[in-house]
Amino acid sequence: MIKSMTGFGRSESVNEQHKIIVEMKSVNHRYSEFGIRMPRKLNMLEGKIRNVLKEYMERGKIDVFLTYEDYRESNESLRYNGTLAAEYYQKLNEIADAFSIPLDVTAYSLSRYPDVLTLEEQTPDGDTMWNQLESVLRDAAEAFVRSREVEGMNLQNDLVRKLDEMVADVAYIRERAPQILAEYQARLADKVRELLEDAAVDENRILAETAIYADKVCVDEELVRLESHIQAMRQALIQGGSVGRKLDFIAQEMNREANTILSKTSDLDISNHAINLKTSIEKVREQIQNIE
Repeated sequence: MIKSMTGFGRSESVNEQHKIIVEMKSVNHRYSEFGIRMPRKLNMLEGKIRNVLKEYMERGKIDVFLTYEDYRESNESLRYNGTLAAEYYQKLNEIADAFSIPLDVTAYSLSRYPDVLTLEEQTPDGDTMWNQLESVLRDAAEAFVRSREVEGMNLQNDLVRKLDEMVADVAYIRERAPQILAEYQARLADKVRELLEDAAVDENRILAETAIYADKVCVDEELVRLESHIQAMRQALIQGGSVGRKLDFIAQEMNREANTILSKTSDLDISNHAINLKTSIEKVREQIQNIE
């Protein structure tokens, strides 16, 4: 199954201890690029997060948003800076001695000085946080992949329809090409007879000229290669996986053959169908840009 490069996934875990929300979305990109937004306390886990994401996606610009809230009562603690408190007290003593004033300092008033007592958030160890986060991350990634697969199926159906249209154009050109030679030979013979009037017409010369013309306008090789490319693209779509780059290369080769067919022919009907081929190929290339 092929996958689109656009997708969305979300998962959350909420209990008495924590709340974790993981959201991810992606757009088209030639390579794989991850943008991860998360609380600073999770920075230590970024490497593990990236490794998990790589298991689920190979191409696209993926933005990941992580929210982590810890509800535990021990989540915050009071920190006492005894060194700083002693320095405050010493300086206050020096001020009292310098101005001969009483030192009226209590433990409460000293605790109110900046940074003597600070409230700090307790960060759980990395293993604990990862155990809480990994399952939520994988659930979001799996939902993300499912959304890509649904869109990929739509893309595949659309590409198959366009390939069917291309097959019809190729079949018409293959059927029409021999008729062009017969028409050219007949026009050439009529022109020669008109010019020579009652003189004998050299049929061998007409056949030789027709052969030269046939060599110039022959598109059999191009049609064979184009049919081969169409079949290769069908097989790649059935095979699935990360085939976006492969499909893009095949589409480029298709376009090359269609251009050659168009440059060789002077027949209006074949030109119109060759233009249809180029139009279909261009639409295919646009859709392929959305495939992982």
